[in-house]
This record gives sequence, C-alpha cells and structure tokens, in this order.
Amino acid sequence: LAVAQDTVVSTSGSSGTPAVVVSTQQVREAFEKRFPGIGLSEVSTTQYPGLFEIRIGTDLLYVDGEVNYVLQGSLIDARTRTDVTAERRADLARVDFATLPLKDAIKQVKGDGSRVMAVFEDPNCGYCKMLHRNLKEIDNVTIYTFLFPILSPDSHERSRNIWCASDPALAWRSWMLEGTQPAAAECETPIESNLALGRKLMVTGTPAIIFADGSRVNGALPADALEQKLAQVAQKVARAR
Repeated sequence: LAVAQDTVVSTSGSSGTPAVVVSTQQVREAFEKRFPGIGLSEVSTTQYPGLFEIRIGTDLLYVDGEVNYVLQGSLIDARTRTDVTAERRADLARVDFATLPLKDAIKQVKGDGSRVMAVFEDPNCGYCKMLHRNLKEIDNVTIYTFLFPILSPDSHERSRNIWCASDPALAWRSWMLEGTQPAAAECETPIESNLALGRKLMVTGTPAIIFADGSRVNGALPADALEQKLAQVAQKVARAR
C-alpha cells in the first residue's frame, strides 16, 4: 500500500462516467465531516482504484472517495488470496530494532546470546510469565525487557523495585518464574520513557515481542513456535548482511 498524505488519484468511473480526481486530503475532510470527533492517524491510497485506507490508531478502515461507503474488516485480494489488511498491519507494527533504546531494558543472555528479541512486559502480566516459562526451553538468545507497567495499580511500583535492584535481571527472573517479591528500592528509572516509547510504537498489550528483523508478535508464543521464529529471523538477518 502506498502511504502518502495529500496524494491525488483518479478514481475509475463506471461505464460512460468520467473518472473523478480525489486527494487523500479530500477523503480526510469527508470522513471527518461524516464522523466528527474521530481522530484520524492517516489517510492513504491503495492499489485498488477508488479505494482509500483510513487508519485510526491501529485500526484500519476502507472508504470510497466520497466516504459514502465504509468497509470494516479484512480486505482480501481474491486474485492472490492475500489478506491485504493483515499485511498492512504487520507493516505498521514493524520496528527498526536498531533504534530501540536497549540501555533502558533489562538484559538477559542465554547461551551465546546470538539471537535477540525485545519484549514490552508488565510484571503482573500472566501471559508474560508464561512467555518466561517458555523461554526456559530456548537457548542462544538475548532478551531485552522493557518494563511497561500498564495492568495493575502496583505494576509501576513493582517495576521500579525490580529495575532498582542490585541485579535487575535476577530480580526480574525471580519474580516472573518463582514469584519472589522484589525488595523495595528507589532510583532513577526509564519507566516513563518506556511507556512513551510503547505508545509511539502502538503497543497496546503485553507481552509485545519485537524481533531483530523488526517483526512483532503479540502474546506468549509456545516454545516451539518461538524457536522457529527466532531461527527464521536469524536466517533472514544473515541473508540481509
């Protein structure tokens, strides 16, 4: 999908009807007129004549040039059997791993640490704890955990105590795997920066896993699926070098 603000395109007219020139700005104005108060993130053209993409946060809609019709759901290219919406969501979720501020994450290294992943996690997230149980079966990986306390009132306090521990990686692992309560501690933390980063990257739940190729998976992957994903990403990154 082409992403352009104020792109002007000609929509195909029906038989005997001339094509109409429409810009993404016109589509934006028409949508805002029909649905006032809904904040648009982006209006884009698509490869399909007369069809525009509306992005509202992480949600995607499709409209005609005059916003007379709105499609909510998956757009399927019947010719290629491709889920266009799923591909677009994956593209929007992609992150440049090299830009992540890894100094603000808890670092754990297993084996040679050659494969890397970053995870946004809340200490009270049950699925995050499940992920760490699954990670016990994974070797040769470096895990960067961005503390992302969004679930419970004490998530922020527990995150602070873990970050400020003498060994944050041990404190985090002990809590997530054994339920060992971290001792109260005070220090400067990157938690607010992590929350801002998560909002920027449209992280809406935990765990949110980002791999070295920029792809993202939400949720606790089973160990076999996680191993397969890490292997695929490692091969992809090696080919790109």
